[in-house]
Amino acid sequence: MRHLFMKLHLWERHLFQWINGRMHNRFLNFWLFYLTHLGGATGAVGINVLLWAFAPQPLRNTALQALVALAISHLPVAVAKKLYPRMRPYLALPGTHTFHNPLKDHSFPSGHTTAIFAATVPYMAAYPALTVILLPLACTVGFSRIYLGLHYPSDVIAGAAIGTSVAAGTLALWI
Repeated sequence: MRHLFMKLHLWERHLFQWINGRMHNRFLNFWLFYLTHLGGATGAVGINVLLWAFAPQPLRNTALQALVALAISHLPVAVAKKLYPRMRPYLALPGTHTFHNPLKDHSFPSGHTTAIFAATVPYMAAYPALTVILLPLACTVGFSRIYLGLHYPSDVIAGAAIGTSVAAGTLALWI
């Protein structure tokens, strides 16, 4: 079992280094640097607060569901970061490309990825036609976290799973 874990860890490092190193170019540097902020607190909360405050029903209700899912999803992320203190890749792997003022807290799981999935899943459930826009957008935010040297692929996968699960649970329990 330990051998399998080591192989997966090595494979993940190679995948990270390929995304973070070989894929770097000016176009992606620009777009991913800005798109990543959609998963940050200002982007995810701000957009949903505006929709909740100013959109007509039923979009307003969906925005409230997204805000609740966002708030709840922060809890398992905070717990996981304490229980599994994983060093960020740019701190652990020499030669990692990163941008100014990178985060210094723990890497696992990706909070930005959790937030974008928690925020978009209610809209995808309420308006399935939006899935063709929102799912690639959420995946792009997750990808950007690897590209920017802030997370390993498993951090992003865990964040997507947490965000999706919390949003699905929020929708299932919505009265």
